[in-house]
Amino acid sequence: MRAVFVTRFGGPEVMVLREAPDPVPGAGQVLVDVAFAGVTFVETQIRAGTDRWHERPELPFVPGGMVAGRVGAVGDGADSAWVGRRVLAGTGETGGFAERAVADAGELIPVPDGLDLSVALALHTDGSTALGLVEGAQIKPDDWVLVEAAAGGVGSILVQLAAAAGAHVVAAARGTRKLDAARALGAAAVVDYSEPGWAERVREVTGGGPDVVFDGVGGAIGRAAFEVIARGGRFSVHGASSGEPTVVDPNEAHDRGVRVLALDQLFTFGPRMHGWAEEIMAAAAAGRVRPMVGQTFPLDRAAAAHAAIESRQALGKTLITMN
Repeated sequence: MRAVFVTRFGGPEVMVLREAPDPVPGAGQVLVDVAFAGVTFVETQIRAGTDRWHERPELPFVPGGMVAGRVGAVGDGADSAWVGRRVLAGTGETGGFAERAVADAGELIPVPDGLDLSVALALHTDGSTALGLVEGAQIKPDDWVLVEAAAGGVGSILVQLAAAAGAHVVAAARGTRKLDAARALGAAAVVDYSEPGWAERVREVTGGGPDVVFDGVGGAIGRAAFEVIARGGRFSVHGASSGEPTVVDPNEAHDRGVRVLALDQLFTFGPRMHGWAEEIMAAAAAGRVRPMVGQTFPLDRAAAAHAAIESRQALGKTLITMN
């Protein structure tokens, strides 16, 4: 089979397409014939060797932690009824950028009939995370909600979920293309955070500051967003694409009555991700939410996929296709 290997830590150029033996499912595992592999920003940091939240994989390794495809075989103890079924499968931190991958049978998620595998994959991690974030932030009707990186994988779904909850969404992103996409998803207003004074613009639009901020960028942008949040607001951190997560002084938050849901909230999501994935896929099958698959890359251009994400050129979710 073909697989992409990271040969050393560094830029996208360290990713090399090679022939490799088919993996063999062990006890309780299945072999998935991969149709699509997901790509996340964190995975680009793992490849670069700059990620601080995961253990470094041993070199060389096959990147990619989530795939969609059909089960081709099962290992000892796994139910043979899985063979031929369309599934989402987690491979751990590595193993997804390959034509075949192994996964634990107990972690498989069936893809509903009528839902394209690419849509299901685009929804899985990002959609599940977005559901958890919205639940934690306790959005109420008529809240003003600021979503950073609103045209990204998680952000684009947050825009939809917040709008569906009756909130007024301010989408923050970089450039007209991304702002137009966020507006089409239901944002009531958009701001370009590459422009000076963007945070004051948010304050003006919301009439004093947003009630909820979803901070996926961190750094100076996350800090500016915290500065304009309304008293009694909820500041929810889920990412640090700038390289540094937003750090809020607990005393400052207390003085302003702001509840901070820090980045470590994500570490509590694990037990519920499976259920959230099924919930978000059901919503997509019913037409209530849709992921924004902005670009797909063939396996032999996996490095270009990573480069697009790192350069902030990617719109919505990025997928690798095996075709």
